[in-house]
Amino acid sequence: MASALRKIPFSVQILLGLVLGVALGFVARANDLAWLTSTLDTVGGLFVQLLKLAVPPLVFAAIVVSVVSLRGVANAARLALKTLLWFGITALIAVSIGLGLGLLVDPGKGVTLDLAGAAAPKKTGSWTDFLTGIVPTNPVGAFVEGNVLQIVFLALVVGAAALLIGEAAEPFVTFNKSVLAIVQKALWWVIRLAPIGTLGLIGNAVASYGWDLLAPLAKFTTAVYVGCAIVLLVVYPVLLLAAGRLNPLRFYAGAWPAIELAFVSRSSVGTMPVTQRSVERLGVPREYASFAVPFGATTKMDGCAAIYPALAAIFVAQVFGVQLGVTDYLLIAFVSVVGSAATAGLTGAIVMLTLTLSTLGLPLAGAGLLLAIDPILDMIRTATNVAGQAVVPTIVAAREGTLDRTAYDSAGNRDLVDAEEPDPVDADEPERLAPVPA
Repeated sequence: MASALRKIPFSVQILLGLVLGVALGFVARANDLAWLTSTLDTVGGLFVQLLKLAVPPLVFAAIVVSVVSLRGVANAARLALKTLLWFGITALIAVSIGLGLGLLVDPGKGVTLDLAGAAAPKKTGSWTDFLTGIVPTNPVGAFVEGNVLQIVFLALVVGAAALLIGEAAEPFVTFNKSVLAIVQKALWWVIRLAPIGTLGLIGNAVASYGWDLLAPLAKFTTAVYVGCAIVLLVVYPVLLLAAGRLNPLRFYAGAWPAIELAFVSRSSVGTMPVTQRSVERLGVPREYASFAVPFGATTKMDGCAAIYPALAAIFVAQVFGVQLGVTDYLLIAFVSVVGSAATAGLTGAIVMLTLTLSTLGLPLAGAGLLLAIDPILDMIRTATNVAGQAVVPTIVAAREGTLDRTAYDSAGNRDLVDAEEPDPVDADEPERLAPVPA
C-alpha cells in the first residue's frame, strides 16, 4: 500500500487530500456530523502542531548556519543588502496592490455585521511591543513559547559572533549543522503527511464555516484572493522577466511544491525546508539560499503583511465609518514594508493586522470581525508569502550572475518531495560560488 502510494506524485496526493477534505467537510456540515468535524479538526490540528514543533530548533539552527556560511560567499554584505532591498520592493508593490483593490472594491461598504459582538483578539501588536519583544528576557523562554521573532534575534547575534570568532566556534557551528540536518530529516517525514493534513485542514474549514459565514464577507474574501493572485501571477512573473531575464513558467515548475505545501499548511516556517530545496533546485547557490530562505521565511510576508493588512484596514475603517486619508494610506504602506517581521512566519497574520490598526488608530475590535474566516484567507496569504520568499533569492542570484541557469531551466522535471530528501547541511562548497555565464 505504501509503495503504491509513493508511486503517486506528491502534488497529486495533495490534490486528492484537498478534494476529499472538501467532500467530507460538506458531508459533515450538511448532516451536522459533529464527530466528523471534530475528527477533521484533530487531524488538521495535529499536522500543524507537528510543523510548529520543529519551528524553534529549525529557525535557530538554520539562521546560525546561514550567517556563518556567508563567510564563504563573495560580497556577502552586498548580497544581504540586495536581498533586503528586493524584500522591500516586492512588499511595497504588494501593499500598493492591496490598497488599490481596497479603494476599487470598497470591501467594507454595505457589510452588516454585529459590531457589539466584535472584540479585540487576545494577541495584538503595537510598535512598542514589536520593538521590545525582539529581545527576549529569557533565552529559554523564547524557545518554550515559540516566539519566532526572538529566536531569530538570538540566532542572528549568535551566528554573527560565531562568524567573527572563526575557528574556535567550529565545534558549535558543526553542532548546529547536525541539529539542522536532524530537524530537516524529521520535518521531511511530517511533510510526507501533508496530504492527510490537507484533508483535515480543508475539511474542518468547510465543515466549520461553509458559505453561510463567508457570505457577508464575500467581497473582502474575494479581494484578498484576487490581490494575492495578481502578485502571484502578474507581479512575480514580470519581475522574473524584467529583473532576472528568467522564464516564469520554469520558476513556478520548480517552486510549486513549496507554494502548494504553504497553501495547505499555512506556515511559512514549516514550509521552509521545501522552499529552500526548491530554490536550490532552481539554481540558486546553496550558501546564499541557506541565508535568504530562512531569513525570508521569518520576515518576507507579501500576503500576510502587505496585501491582507491593507485590505483589512480599509475594510475595518469602512465598517466602523472611519474616513481614511492619504496619510493613512502612506502609514499602511510604511507598516507593511517595515513591520512585516512581526508576523514571524507562523500561521495567521493577526499580530500584523492589529499593528496596522493600532498605528492608524482604528478599533482593534475590527480584527475580531475577520477571525472567523482567517484560516480561509491564510491559505492564499501563505502561498503568496512563500512564492515571494523563493522569487527574491532567485532574482538576486540571477542579477549577481551566480544562478545556474541550466538547473533553472530543468527545474520541475522531477517531483521534489518524492525525488529526494534534504542533503546534509554543508556550507563549504566554494565551487558553487563562481558566477555562472548567463
